[in-house]
Amino acid sequence: MPASSYRRLPLVPLTTGACLILLAGCGNTPDSKSGSDAAQRPAAAAAVPVVASTNVYGDIAERIGGGKVQVTSIIGDPDQDPHSYEANTQNQLALSKAKVVIENGGGYDDFVDRMLKSGGSSAEVVNAVKVSGKTAPASGELNEHVWYDFPTVARLADRIAAALAKADPEDAGAFGRNAKSFEAKLKPLEGKEARIRADHGGERVAITEPVPLYMIEAAGLENATRQEFSEAIEEGGDVSARTLQETLALFTGRKVKALVYNEQASGPQTEKAEQAARDAGIPVVPVTETLPHGKDYLGWMTANVDALAGALAK
Repeated sequence: MPASSYRRLPLVPLTTGACLILLAGCGNTPDSKSGSDAAQRPAAAAAVPVVASTNVYGDIAERIGGGKVQVTSIIGDPDQDPHSYEANTQNQLALSKAKVVIENGGGYDDFVDRMLKSGGSSAEVVNAVKVSGKTAPASGELNEHVWYDFPTVARLADRIAAALAKADPEDAGAFGRNAKSFEAKLKPLEGKEARIRADHGGERVAITEPVPLYMIEAAGLENATRQEFSEAIEEGGDVSARTLQETLALFTGRKVKALVYNEQASGPQTEKAEQAARDAGIPVVPVTETLPHGKDYLGWMTANVDALAGALAK
């Protein structure tokens, strides 16, 4: 199926005359404050300018930087799909002023690297995939959705603190303390995954995309979906009739305990999978790639893990 049949963000040219004339109001407005409470907090005069590719990393930067950072999240709308996002001149302007840039890497948000290169930025760049140390398996592609892997996010917090300390040495101690506090709050999430593993380890679930796989694996669950299905959905490509039928059979035959469904990339084929699961009485766990409105990272991930545990318990 063509990518255009999915809910993807319309492509925006990097440079247009209208954007150059009306820079402040053209294109997709970045989320200048990520996180539920941080959105109301004014930035300090000497705040470190930080640009994050998505509001996931923007929120984490807010938690670590406190009142000492001013964060711009390029993608901050849960209806936007980062895989198909194309940056605009307002994003370029924000990056040109940044002292710290946080990107996912792994091919997920390549538009950041393109803009940094074209703009000659001297910002300190934090690449989450590089921080994770994860590489592609011999028989497949790298799962770049590393923000669903809590040990990676803990390491990322330290790396962000170090980058902020380089930009603002006077507040290095505060950044380090905030990072450790954030990391401590990740531990209960790992504990929740361990509880799922103890109660449901080895049980099978289905997915529509690889987005939640790190969480699923940490919980000791088996992904029963054929790789051809989830990768095609992620890339906006066609799913063969045979692969679709095999996927639907997971639900009609009740071969899985739950379907974990990426709400940000839905289309006819994923909707068929969702409907088949619901018709069979199999719980559906919706997930997203960016923060839902009014959520911070920790609250969002807590809700995701709790929803997974609740679905398996049915």
